[in-house]
Amino acid sequence: MQHRIVVLGAGYTGATAAGRLARRLHREDVTVTLVNAEPDFVERVRMHQVATGQRLRTRPLTALFDGTGVQVRQARVTGVDVDRRTVTVQAAHGGDGTEELPYDTLVYALGSGWDDQGVPGAAAHAHEIASRAGALRLRDRLAGLSAGQPVVVVGGGLTGVEAVTEIAEARPDLAVALVARGGLGDWLSDKGRRHLRKVVDGLGVTVHEHTTVTGVEADRVHTAGGTDLPSVATVWTTGFAVHPIARATALEVTGTGQIVVDATMRSVSHPDVYAVGDAALALGPGDKPLRMSCASGTPTAWQAADAIAARLTGRGLPHVPVRYFNQCVSLGRREGLIQYVTADDRAVNAALTGRTAALYKELVCKAAAWGIAHPTLGLPTRRHRVVRPAPAAAGAAGAADVRASA
Repeated sequence: MQHRIVVLGAGYTGATAAGRLARRLHREDVTVTLVNAEPDFVERVRMHQVATGQRLRTRPLTALFDGTGVQVRQARVTGVDVDRRTVTVQAAHGGDGTEELPYDTLVYALGSGWDDQGVPGAAAHAHEIASRAGALRLRDRLAGLSAGQPVVVVGGGLTGVEAVTEIAEARPDLAVALVARGGLGDWLSDKGRRHLRKVVDGLGVTVHEHTTVTGVEADRVHTAGGTDLPSVATVWTTGFAVHPIARATALEVTGTGQIVVDATMRSVSHPDVYAVGDAALALGPGDKPLRMSCASGTPTAWQAADAIAARLTGRGLPHVPVRYFNQCVSLGRREGLIQYVTADDRAVNAALTGRTAALYKELVCKAAAWGIAHPTLGLPTRRHRVVRPAPAAAGAAGAADVRASA
């Protein structure tokens, strides 16, 4: 009987894991099913571009995985039963019927969405760009605004900085502002902060530093200092919240709902489940949790896929530590910032700026999408045969393997 591998979510991590597994394992021995609610691969790192009306290339999942052996299933995941090893899905087009998909190994890659952090009015009145649907709604809203109307981006992290510069560049006729709880670019090096300030000022963005938003209305943003900022389109970029399904299972999760995994991305409570990307609490250098990002997620997908293949085929477990090299920030289409960092993601006194940095960031985005479209390139041409039982049946041995590889 074929070993059934089900991958939930076809973002950067899920799609990468599915393609890599199909390349590592013999088709006669396994089935790899990739479940995703949307028919296309979504370049999440470009949603700020979608919000300003830029068109992205459509990448249908069926075309991306044609000939790889990966079975693409368009459906919405509504539940996971880790004791019965089943996934409940509903047809993505909104049908009433549900279906159970059995699995022997599950790769959980449902990722994250925006987090309104419980701020009153944020869910009702603010726009998010963590999803394509949200970015399209913001695009329509911005397109309907007239010159001089105020737009406020809440959140001074990477997503907020990219969003506010993209909007200000695309719509210089609007009054664009950024609200940051800390200082502008306070995670950057001195050179990085200076360049960010230069670009933001050049685009005419008003920056409210060390400011906390306490409420959102249709036409304004309330702050802890008592100041109201006018805003007819508020963009919320204060962080991400993981998909809620894992929390409803018997999996061991953190207080935020992330699945607790070992060094091979394997659930510490259910050895037949692997979690990758934003859905997993994975540790990087210095046992520091990896931040939610494409830079973190893709290496976790490599690690999980290779570990699954190794356990099933009786080969040695891989262990490549996940580390950071830089933070790539687009500041509109003509400017960028590449902040070099330590292995555990702390800024060093080196940064690439300007047009060169913008081209660098564009290359990184294209490379990430290209890797999804070519999941088999660069991997061994020989698929290995399954010689071991399902991971759950070899749980004790698997745990010993993890300790040996650490």
